Amino acid sequence: MAFGTDHLVATREALRTLYRPPHRLVVDKERPIIDDATRAFITRCPFVLVGTVGGDGTADVSPRGGPSGFVQVLDDRHIAIADLSGNNRLDTLENIVANGQVGLLFMMPGQGETVRLNGTAYLTTDPEILGGFPAELKVPKVAIVVTVVGTYIHCAKAMQRSNIWDPATWDAYADVPDGAAIIVCQNLVGDEVTADMVRADLADGYAHDLAEERR
Repeated sequence: MAFGTDHLVATREALRTLYRPPHRLVVDKERPIIDDATRAFITRCPFVLVGTVGGDGTADVSPRGGPSGFVQVLDDRHIAIADLSGNNRLDTLENIVANGQVGLLFMMPGQGETVRLNGTAYLTTDPEILGGFPAELKVPKVAIVVTVVGTYIHCAKAMQRSNIWDPATWDAYADVPDGAAIIVCQNLVGDEVTADMVRADLADGYAHDLAEERR
């Protein structure tokens, strides 16, 4: 079943009739280089979402996190992201090898504005780059190097609407299924395994992997 196709918006022209034109400053804010303030934001940032596209056109978004410095700013047009331990599906890395187009969203705890960065990426095992990540981390197997095409600040309205940084709102989501509940619902582990068992196993696995990637 296709939903909403009786009212399909299928052209740029049709889309633009639904929205007012963007302000000139919104259009002009995109820059092809990393300025000093954006450099400081990225260098300190502990969390980034990485969007990629595979060779077959399939899109994917993956979260990446680490201590400040797990993303290096190499110069005003290049950054490097440490590939820390994951689930070894390698969706992001395989997509970069196949396509190389990336979109990044850097999120800073407590801040509403985010930094968006779009560009092209490749993987490297360059010892100089791999050795430049925080000293408390083991040297990663590879780094993702991104060449900047455009970067700009994204407004805070999504954060403000969601209240995502407001601890007073968090209890309202206490009943939302967590990863363990979803795994059990999908019957990935068998009928005899409970969500509490999966939850404990996940916690042990996270603790082990995070400890292993530290020096």
